[in-house]
Amino acid sequence: MSWLSDDDEDDEQELDESDFRARPNPKANRPRTKRRPAHADARIARVLGVDRGRYAVLIDEDEADERAITATRARELRKQPIVTGDRVRVVGDTSGDEGTLSRMVGIEPRATLLRRSADDTDQVERVIVANADQMLVVVAAADPEPRARLVDRYLIAALDARIRPLLVVTKTDLADPSEFLGHFAGLDLEVFTSAQTEMPVDRIGVALVGHSTVFVGHSGVGKSTLVNALVPSAMRATGHVNDVTGRGRHTSSSTISYRYRGPAGAGWVIDTPGVRSFGLGHVDPANVLGAFTDLAEAAADCPRGCTHLPDAPDCAIIEAVAEGRLGPSAPARLDSLQRLLTTFAR
Repeated sequence: MSWLSDDDEDDEQELDESDFRARPNPKANRPRTKRRPAHADARIARVLGVDRGRYAVLIDEDEADERAITATRARELRKQPIVTGDRVRVVGDTSGDEGTLSRMVGIEPRATLLRRSADDTDQVERVIVANADQMLVVVAAADPEPRARLVDRYLIAALDARIRPLLVVTKTDLADPSEFLGHFAGLDLEVFTSAQTEMPVDRIGVALVGHSTVFVGHSGVGKSTLVNALVPSAMRATGHVNDVTGRGRHTSSSTISYRYRGPAGAGWVIDTPGVRSFGLGHVDPANVLGAFTDLAEAAADCPRGCTHLPDAPDCAIIEAVAEGRLGPSAPARLDSLQRLLTTFAR
């Protein structure tokens, strides 16, 4: 039974799109869209540091009018980590005047990423710094005692990220670092030694020129003191070692990038907070082997799944070293490789 008359049914059948009436939009707002503007006018800037959601970025780098400005991240970047060393695209007010705020709308491709995990079983990685090409590991000869395994972990992370590692041993006036340095004899590792009365600022400075170098180290080893000597304007807080625990007090709470300017040229110093552990759950062991060029070439003849450790059966590296085919320094390099791989496997 129909409640419509014949005339009403004819009218209903003749309705088309032109009869549709949209509900008024009193706010006159646009419908939401996932499309984002291209930001063709965006400027490229270097991230120097972050503080409570506000980023210090350097715009017009290497130009006469380069300036540090403050920026925040755009909504579309809220799930992407932005770290010190990143190159970002910024829009908005880039004058740098007090009270102004620009907006980061994109991240440029990264050349390198230095990462660590909470522990060796945790696959979730934390990005420490982007686009660094050197890592300066700072360790004390004493007070606190040097930890070879922690240095091994730094070296593994650097090799995995394809970052060149350097080593500074501080407080050599308190203890002879020769025995400690013997652990790294097989590595192609530039080493600097530093005492309280004789800090090799100029020598280290030469190694920094033209590079972006991230400084890492255990709390209390003198990392911030070294940063202040290289970049006096940094004025990083320095601490002391607890006489009871033997541990250093955290003085640097954030990662900050500073411009280094020395007699030989300029570079970048990236200071990081001191850490007491460095997880390697994200590391690919193949990248560690790749840092030992001649050993990696010999490994091409290893059986599949070879660990290259002392008990590895039919390891081509071990055989080549034992037969003297890789030169007189090869045993030391093999020992270093095996120690690093053992550390990673723990």
